[in-house]
Amino acid sequence: MTLNSQSDELQKLELLVRELTTRVYRLERAAGIESVSGVAQPENLTSSSPPPPPPPRLTHSTPISHAQVRRASSVAETADRSLESRIGSHWLNRIGIAAVLIGVSYFLKFAFDNNWIGPAGRVTIGLLAGIAVVVWSERFRNRGYTIFSYSLKAVGIGVLYLSLWAAFHVYILIPSGVAFMAMLIVTAATATLAITQDAQILAVFALTGGFATPVLLSTGQNKELELFSYVVLLDLATLTLLAIKPWRRLLLLSYLGTLLLYVGWYSTFYDRTQLRLTLGFATLFFAIFAIAPLVARQSENAVPVAGRAPALHGISFSYKLMLFLVFINAGVYFLQVYGMFEDVNRNAVAWFALGLAAVYIFLSRQMRVRYPDPAAAKTLHLLHLALAIAFITIAIPIRLDAHWITIGWLVEAVVLFWIGDRIHSDFLSAFAIGAVILGVARLLFIDNFYSTRLILNARMATHAVAIAALAIMAWQGYKRHDETGGKAAAIAVVALNLLALIALSREVADYYAQQMANVRPLL
Repeated sequence: MTLNSQSDELQKLELLVRELTTRVYRLERAAGIESVSGVAQPENLTSSSPPPPPPPRLTHSTPISHAQVRRASSVAETADRSLESRIGSHWLNRIGIAAVLIGVSYFLKFAFDNNWIGPAGRVTIGLLAGIAVVVWSERFRNRGYTIFSYSLKAVGIGVLYLSLWAAFHVYILIPSGVAFMAMLIVTAATATLAITQDAQILAVFALTGGFATPVLLSTGQNKELELFSYVVLLDLATLTLLAIKPWRRLLLLSYLGTLLLYVGWYSTFYDRTQLRLTLGFATLFFAIFAIAPLVARQSENAVPVAGRAPALHGISFSYKLMLFLVFINAGVYFLQVYGMFEDVNRNAVAWFALGLAAVYIFLSRQMRVRYPDPAAAKTLHLLHLALAIAFITIAIPIRLDAHWITIGWLVEAVVLFWIGDRIHSDFLSAFAIGAVILGVARLLFIDNFYSTRLILNARMATHAVAIAALAIMAWQGYKRHDETGGKAAAIAVVALNLLALIALSREVADYYAQQMANVRPLL
């Protein structure tokens, strides 16, 4: 072998090593691995300059695992999953299983119509099929087809409930107690699967089946104690589940189920003789959902409200849901009590509203102290405080009459102004302004006074209370020493003077109108 041929082969080997080094470098960059310091970057192979010194030894480079290479090469594929892939992996599977179920259903219907299979056999087939589908779904879950496995579980669980309903209601094979216990077992088993598999959708299935059980087993009889005791147990189970898992959306389902069953029973069976028991259960339902924000577990991955946008659209859906349920629970409970007591004792409704105000003042403090997210705690605290003020405002017209309603709202405004000034709360001051507006509007457009005295009468006293409330609002605005406070104070002063002018004008006009009426008979 000549010297020239050996030199050519050596040059080819150097070029091959350089090319391999370049490929390794590219793979390292694709996998996100930094090169070891001191390793030279590959140069452009198309350079016409003489070959550089041999590349560094590759034994000092960071090794690349096969998993890293596969992950780097599959990033684009994962990000760009095609529509065809999604249709094939999800929708076609669901359509296929639906087609199979429809086909089997038609076959069973044909067999049932021709009496090939008796009632007991039909129910047995349904129960076995439901259990088989649930067990079969685990095979798909273990292979990574989680969504499809949940769809199969929904079908299997639904078949179990319907089979038990048919055994009790259609074929009368089992008594209601046996059917109830069997459905309760299905509900408990589904809830257990939800916890063990950390699947909120399975908890939704369990709650749906749980609240559907009284409807499926209904006999048309009034069984208030049994029905609402079962609903209380379901709500407590939901509360327990929320303490374990951060599944706040279950609150909405549980509340809707409770409300629908309550309204359905109330519209059909309620009468005054059942007031105490019904009020007791309504109060239990209210209490369970009132303490839910304190019990519900916060998600570990949740972003604190303080770290989000301050607007309501910047917070999570589960947190919005919590605020919504706090508001709806208070309103629905008060309407329940009002409906039961309106024709029995109207004054009791007013005292009940004041009692609810005290409850929400207590809850507002608990939210501020015990809720884990400080910003969310402040929002919940203010919402509960607002509800307390609202119930006080509602109690005034229920308990009082005529101008005393106006005076009650104005006194409430003065108290809110004073508290807001003491604790430097613009929130309470805003509600105080709202109470003043309510009082002044009622004074000017609704209250109807008839007095024979000038100045020293009920109308002038009511105007004096309104003027005092506006004066306090102006004083608080001036104390703020800012533009907003100055504008509010100026508006309050103008309103104060206008109200005083209106009050004096009415007094003078009414006084002389009465004097003229007394003089006319003498003419």
